[in-house]
Amino acid sequence: RGAGRGKMAAGGAAEAQARFGHSVKGLLSEKVTSCGTDVIALTKQVLKGSRSAELLGQAARNMVMQEDAVLHSEDSLRKMAIITTHLQYQ
Repeated sequence: RGAGRGKMAAGGAAEAQARFGHSVKGLLSEKVTSCGTDVIALTKQVLKGSRSAELLGQAARNMVMQEDAVLHSEDSLRKMAIITTHLQYQ
């Protein structure tokens, strides 16, 4: 009779261990999936940040070009004002 209880206890322990192992595998699987999702989200964010930096750089270059054009226009207007003044004296 005592030997039968030992077998049942061992069988119950084995079953509990199997359930625990299955539970741990499920949790690990969820964690791996969650980490994979996080890595994908992080990658998208890095790419978006990289694209944003690229666009900001392009915008800065365009502003410099516009500033040069404005400065050139200012210079031209000053020269035309001087020429207009000279023509008025003649």
